[in-house]
Amino acid sequence: MRTLCLFFLLLLAPLPALAQTVVATRTIRPQTILTATDIKLIEQSVAGTHTALDEVIGMEARVVLYPGRPIRIDDIGPPALVERNQIVTLIYSAGGLTIATDARSLGRGGVGDRLRVMNLSSRNTVSGWILADGSVSVSPPSLPLQ
Repeated sequence: MRTLCLFFLLLLAPLPALAQTVVATRTIRPQTILTATDIKLIEQSVAGTHTALDEVIGMEARVVLYPGRPIRIDDIGPPALVERNQIVTLIYSAGGLTIATDARSLGRGGVGDRLRVMNLSSRNTVSGWILADGSVSVSPPSLPLQ
């Protein structure tokens, strides 16, 4: 009887919770937008990887993702808004002054990515950050007033 009670207690005891990790379900090439059919959760804890499906769906693969392998944080990013050689608006804004001109992108990237562009007027190469509208900002960071 005592063994039977012990057995039931072991069955009712909570199991330790395992963390989940997002893995690819098939081979995914770079520049592919991830959908729910491309990924799944497995019961495994891997440091530096995504742990929820909603973190990954809609993002773009930056490297080849292989089936069953965990998707690391740097393996995916926001979908690219700007393609290589695309003409973009280059914006400089400081105080009340805003200057805009055309530039050619020298890479591809999504919102918030750093991107090198070539000013079409001067042929100078500068780096800036991609904004939500697809333009590139080379404005200095705003500093708090003292």
